[in-house]
Amino acid sequence: MSETESEIVLTGGCHCGAIRYQVNAMPFASDYCHCDICKQTTGSVVGAWMDFKVEQLTWLKGKVKEYESSEFVRRGFCEHCGSSLTFRDTRHADYFTLTVTSLDDASKVQPTYHIYTDDQLPWLKIDDNAKRYRQGQTKE
Repeated sequence: MSETESEIVLTGGCHCGAIRYQVNAMPFASDYCHCDICKQTTGSVVGAWMDFKVEQLTWLKGKVKEYESSEFVRRGFCEHCGSSLTFRDTRHADYFTLTVTSLDDASKVQPTYHIYTDDQLPWLKIDDNAKRYRQGQTKE
């Protein structure tokens, strides 16, 4: 029997467990972001993000602490362990972005495209067929 949209529940949270969430759908988009800010805030060579409608997300425990990383962007993290958890663009209030790796089972979501590949580290070689955007998804 295959999972229907109404049966989908993804759960996740921060490293220390102070923050927990669930989403009741698969993401409508998921990407690898190579921008310098994502690399700095995630502490990784690339960020992996997944997008949901706000109403699909339920915070079960704790609350992310947000800061303004650019004019329209708010990034959220756990103030106890520092885990990077969220990205929120204030121009798109209906959407919420979570780190793929904050899922309890991150293998359930695979990003389908790359953004800001102009900033990709030259020594990082990714051999996939995912669409690549030199800047954001809407810009080439």
